[in-house]
Amino acid sequence: MAPVNYYALVPAAGGGARMGADIPKQYLPLLGRPLLWHTLATLCAVPAIARVFVVLAADDGEWERHDWSAFAARLEILRCGGATRAASVGNGLRQIAARVDAGDWMLVHDAARACITVAHVEALIRAVGEDAVGGILATPVADTLKRADGAGGIAATVPRENLWQAQTPQMFRHGLLLEALEHACAVTDEASAVEALGLAPKLVAADATNLKVTYPLDLHLAEIILRDRNAP
Repeated sequence: MAPVNYYALVPAAGGGARMGADIPKQYLPLLGRPLLWHTLATLCAVPAIARVFVVLAADDGEWERHDWSAFAARLEILRCGGATRAASVGNGLRQIAARVDAGDWMLVHDAARACITVAHVEALIRAVGEDAVGGILATPVADTLKRADGAGGIAATVPRENLWQAQTPQMFRHGLLLEALEHACAVTDEASAVEALGLAPKLVAADATNLKVTYPLDLHLAEIILRDRNAP
């Protein structure tokens, strides 16, 4: 049996409109580097990952303005981004299909989760590497949840038992993930597409530091987390 390989795929074709910035949020400065630089630095530092694929929009003119040479040996750009995250991931999977095996693992990670650690990724690989379906990093929901009524009021309190907040990476075999995204192309994460096939991905506990930068305050939180980790 041929050895199974691990690859990371980072969809980075979005604009990040909720940040209210002039450039896509993956390029916003974070500790003197683009936000995306920190994401890629971690993924490229995971020994098990053979290659990191970054899916960019075809007309992305920002990538070349930054120095990515530290990752040159591990990184490859795919200029096939789509209108949605699912489209970008699907396009990326199709573009590399001839170079990977259907049974190889793909770790799809948000470009804006710059605080991911090598330990997070390796915990996912250990927990999911022998699973028949795949799995994701996630955290149990700790807060009380309210469902809105559409008019600014509370319609109901939602029990939080057995509820988890999905994170990334989300790890599935190339063939299964491509099939899932072709079957369910309107999803907001890879696990939802796999679930649509009737399968149950595994939940692997992470922590709140693996946050996704969505709003301006999140960028400040990411800076605090990274500064704290790098402090002597």
